[in-house]
Amino acid sequence: MTLIYITCKDENEAKRISNHLLKERLIACANIFPIKSMYWWNGKIVDDNEEAIIAKTNGKNFKKAVSEVKKLHSYEVSCILKIDASANKEYNEWAKKEMR
Repeated sequence: MTLIYITCKDENEAKRISNHLLKERLIACANIFPIKSMYWWNGKIVDDNEEAIIAKTNGKNFKKAVSEVKKLHSYEVSCILKIDASANKEYNEWAKKEMR
């Protein structure tokens, strides 16, 4: 199993991206969380509210999912991280059935 961690400017953007990835069957599930982010941007430290997506997919869908996120994302430099994970057998089997 592969997790995709994506930060977004707000809940609407996170839902739009998650919904698109689900409709394209590139992910089986997405969780959306409000987060507090601090980062360097244009020479300054930014303290901001964002939304984080944790999407569950498989290794073969990761590159296509990244491509689709980049089409929809509002950030000039979007955070899209691949995290390799293990899942319990039942969840893993369910997820496989929900994706291409």
